[in-house]
Amino acid sequence: MRIAVIGTGKIGGTIGRAWSRSGHVVTFGSRHPASDDASGDTEAAVAGIPDALAGADVVLLAVPARSVGELLAGNAAAIDGKLVIDATNQIGGAEANAARQVAEAAPAARYARAFNTLGWENFADPLFDGTPADLFYSAPAADEATVAQLISDVGLRPAYLGEGKQDVVDGVLPLWIALVQAHGGNRRLAFRVLTD
Repeated sequence: MRIAVIGTGKIGGTIGRAWSRSGHVVTFGSRHPASDDASGDTEAAVAGIPDALAGADVVLLAVPARSVGELLAGNAAAIDGKLVIDATNQIGGAEANAARQVAEAAPAARYARAFNTLGWENFADPLFDGTPADLFYSAPAADEATVAQLISDVGLRPAYLGEGKQDVVDGVLPLWIALVQAHGGNRRLAFRVLTD
């Protein structure tokens, strides 16, 4: 799969490198591609944002939520029609609602919400005593299997909540933060759904 990872910080960098190690063709979109080392020890490329988006089938938004509007203002046409996985942190205000912004700017984009309910440390090391942590996500039914595979390729177990359930996914982050605080700031904390 050809994936553009827009954002080269801890979330985007960690996920993008994991995808590259899993065999995906990853291009990090950076505002400073010449000096950005987000690819690390992988075969991922680093390019300007328009170039990263141009060849992608899937786009991961891993930028601050307040930057999504600016990103879309200059790149909506390149995102339209693609599967967009939103990993932005939207705590702090309704103006940061990326789902609404994507729908308005790129109405043919297929929106999924994932990778926003755990700290990056759990993407870098998703196993707890040999058991992968669960990652809650929402995606269109037609894209559910693709998003599940991308979650698995990071080493996590996909936990699908349904289509259009991004608000439910978003509710998991405050729970994770509260648990981290209750455990003395230990961010190596994740979830596991038990079923019979």
